[in-house]
Parts: sequence; C-alpha cells; structure tokens
Amino acid sequence: MPAEGDEWTYLSSSTWSVIVVELREPITTGSCRELNFTNEIGYASSVRLLKNIVGLWLVQECRRDWARAGQEFDYPALTQLAAAAPPFISLINPADPRFLSPEDMPAKIAGFCQETNQPAPQTPGAAIRCILESLALLYRRTLRQIEQLIGRKIVRLHIVGGGSRNSLLNQFTANALQIPLRAGPVEATATGNILIQAITMGHLSSLQEARAVVRKSTELSRAEPDEAVVWEKAYGRLLTLS
Repeated sequence: MPAEGDEWTYLSSSTWSVIVVELREPITTGSCRELNFTNEIGYASSVRLLKNIVGLWLVQECRRDWARAGQEFDYPALTQLAAAAPPFISLINPADPRFLSPEDMPAKIAGFCQETNQPAPQTPGAAIRCILESLALLYRRTLRQIEQLIGRKIVRLHIVGGGSRNSLLNQFTANALQIPLRAGPVEATATGNILIQAITMGHLSSLQEARAVVRKSTELSRAEPDEAVVWEKAYGRLLTLS
C-alpha cells in the first residue's frame, strides 16, 4: 500500500473484492462475528481486519453471457456504455446470494430489479451502470461496518488490483464513500512480495520506507468525492434492498 498514517483502509478490487483495515490487535467481538469480518495476521504481526465481498465478477459474468448471445464487448467499451447510461435507475444488493453463482447474470439482475419494483436494465450500458453504482454503495456499507467495529472514522481509501483501472467505478466509490481515493498499484501483491524481501535482506529499513518506495515509483490515479446529496439518497435506497 502506498499509504501514510493510520486513518486509511484499502480495497483489493478484482473479480472478488476485499476491504481491509490494518490494526495492531484483533477484534473478536460478537459484532465482528455477526458482520462476518475476519482477522488475519499481516506483516510484523499486524492484524488485517477484512471482509470478502463480491466485485467485478458481476461485470465479467454479464460480459460472458452477452458474448454467448453474439454481443461482444471489451471492458473499456462496457465502461463507456455505463458512463453514458442514466444514473440510479435501478440498484441491486450485490451481496444477494443469487449473484454468487455463474451464468444468466443479466437475467438475475433483471429479476432482482423486478422483485424490488425497479425497472429492469434494458441495455448492457444500463446493466453495467447498475452494477457499478451498486458495488460502490456496497463498499460504503462495508466501510461503515468497519468504522463501527474499530470506533473511528476512515478518511482515505486506497484501491489496488486489476479493478483499480476502472476509473468510473473509482469515481463512483469516492462519491459513495465521500472520502478521497487513490488507485494503484495494479500488481500490489507482487509489489508487496518484492518489498518485504527487500526489508528482510536489509535493502529497506521498514514497512514505512517500503510504502514510500511504492508512492515514489508507482503512477497513482486519484478520485475526489462529488455529488454527496444524490449518493446519500442512493445509499438509503441500497439499505432497503439489503
């Protein structure tokens, strides 16, 4: 992570998402268990409090189903179609169990919308817009749960992994969370592996120095929060779908 200070969290964004906050001690309360968070040991006996949630799997499965039907889209094209689609027509709860299994993802999204008295997306752009807006709002709900567990506010988010290249989802996430966002590196796992080896071999003195290397050597993109009122209203809608 190219992070500084303590008031940050990170999102590993890919097929599946993981939202993580770094702590010095595990949280083993009943609330932590009920919210389905996990404590994992990190570097130097730190604790990673995390939650695994759905990610761009929803987009990947829609793309696969459309390809089977003869509609081929690459990911940049789908993102462009989503950006051009009207906002907040329909939302889903991405954590609904129906979305965990493969195949028929556009039909599952349409079915969820119909069950919740919302218009079913009629185009690929509308479906992807629905997914990305809903994911950003799910990230907000998960971040609020983290803040509840640790008893303090998070003021910065880092996004790493392949999903960090999706600038539209990044902006939606910054808007939903209303905190600044920094995206990158894409290959955070490999970068971390190399840097921990460098610390072990004495080439770097600390984790803080390793993180400074990432900040200086990686091109990071930024997204600043916007449209607070409309995203607050959308978040209220998401909570009724949970």
